[in-house]
Parts: sequence; structure tokens; C-alpha cells
Amino acid sequence: MKVLIVEQGANPSTDFFIRPWAEQHRAQCEFVLLSGPPPAPQKWDLVVFVRYITPAWRAWLTSNKHHIGRFVLFMDDDLFSLKAHAHLPLRYRYKLFKYAWQQQFWLKRANCELWVSTPWLAEKYASWSPLVLIPSSPHRHQTPQKTLFYHGSASHRSEFEWLYPVFEQILTQDQSISVELIGNHNVRKRFAALPRVHVLHPMSWPAYQALLCRPGRTIGLAPLLNNYFNAARAPTKFFDITQAGAVGVYADHPVYRSVIKDGYNGRLVPMEQQTWADTILALSKNEEQRRVMLRHAVNTTPTQPPP
Repeated sequence: MKVLIVEQGANPSTDFFIRPWAEQHRAQCEFVLLSGPPPAPQKWDLVVFVRYITPAWRAWLTSNKHHIGRFVLFMDDDLFSLKAHAHLPLRYRYKLFKYAWQQQFWLKRANCELWVSTPWLAEKYASWSPLVLIPSSPHRHQTPQKTLFYHGSASHRSEFEWLYPVFEQILTQDQSISVELIGNHNVRKRFAALPRVHVLHPMSWPAYQALLCRPGRTIGLAPLLNNYFNAARAPTKFFDITQAGAVGVYADHPVYRSVIKDGYNGRLVPMEQQTWADTILALSKNEEQRRVMLRHAVNTTPTQPPP
């Protein structure tokens, strides 16, 4: 069965419901974006719209109806009820109105099939004779993740920018790494294009201390560009990274040379982006090296650097 799946982007509705259905039926699927151009004319046994349909796709369905066996709208919320949307944010209500509620009358006239996520929806829209899909976990095939983190502040804007190509390379080459950052809206926007990047809001010092006590972090980063502002810093990131149960990759900078012995209680690395990427990727693959360095870091007492 050749199936075209039209979705707004990677989303839980597809992963919980549509992909399991496709696997069960051994469907040959092509995924396209709702906002993107339709595929070249060809025969489709089934076209599935996940939650939404646009006027452009309606026109495509009309002009390609002789090449399409059936088409379906799947919904896992009551998208056709204005009452159900009343408490939602205005922008989201407008989206539901434009791409779901307003389309339902055309869909029904065009003999669109309806697939739903619950018996409740099936009962409410019984006149469509909807099919109820059973959810399945999308997490069972996921790669276990190691957390690489950089907890910079607003004063580290240059370091965030410097790290971008490092993260870009690492996330492409090692599917087992996720990145955790602390940053504002600008940081979130800057890193939005990268996969597996999670940006936490800045928080109070007590909240941050509690965060570090939560397990699960693997490698912590402490880059430091060589500028006048950074010359006054102390090596406190060493304590944060160690408290988080992680091994640190530190800038080879006077700030950290009094604390870090390279390869013993962390990695001391020159501020060269490719070297940082290579170092992080190597650490990710060597659990025993990380375990030994973390043990040494826990037992490290920083000494006073020479004047």
C-alpha cells in the first residue's frame, strides 16, 4: 500500500497513531509537510492528513482525485467543536478554526474518511463511521541518550555562538547525545534548528543547585573565550559540572589550569572548535574513561594559582 502522510512537522499524533498503523499494514509511506509543496503527480492508495488540511491541499486533492484511492483526516482532539476550543489561546483557536473546523464541511462532501484516537470521538462523529486507531509507544525504538550540557548565563553570549558549530557536528555524528542549555528566548531561537537540543529557562540559584542534584548528565562544558571580561573568572564551573555527576571539557585557559589536569579529572582543551568536537565525541564513546575522571574530579581540591 502506497501512502502519503501530510503533517505539520514531526509530531506526537503521527508517532503515537499513524506510524503504528502504517507498520501494522506494512505501508510504503512518504511524509510531506502541510506547509510544503505537494509531491509530483503519481498514484496513491491512501492520503492521510494529520489533524489539519489547507486550501492548497484541498485544491491538490481535487486536481489529483483520479490518482488517489482514498483520503483520510486523522484527529486526536475534538477539532470540529468551537465549544471545545473556547478556553484555548486565541492564536491556537484561529489555527484550529482555519485548518480544521472550517474544513469539515468540505471534507464530508468530498467523502473524506475520518480516523480518530478515542471511542468518545468515534461516538460523537458516528455519522462519519470513523475508524478508531490504537496508540502505540513511539519511544521503544529511541536511542538511549547521554546529556551534554552547557549552563551559560547572559554574559556568555559569545560562548553560545562559538559552540553552535560544535553542537551541529556532534549531534550529526553521535545520535546518542542530547544537548541541555540554560538560556533566554534568544538562545532558544538560535538553537531551534538543531535536533535534540533542550533549552531550560534561567532560574534562581537554589533552583539551579537542585537541578544539579538530579542525575542523568554525562559531559559538561566550560568554554572560555580569551577576552578581558573572562580574565576575571574563577573556576566555579568545575564544581557545577562535578556536582552534576559529569565529566567536564574545559577551556585551556588560566582560569582552569590550576584545577584541571588534562585526562585526569577532566579534559583541558584549546579553544578550537574541531578539537572540542573531537574531544566530546571521544568522551561520549568511552564510559570507563569518564568514570575514572569523574572519580578524580570528586576528590580534587583546587589550589591557589600563582599570581
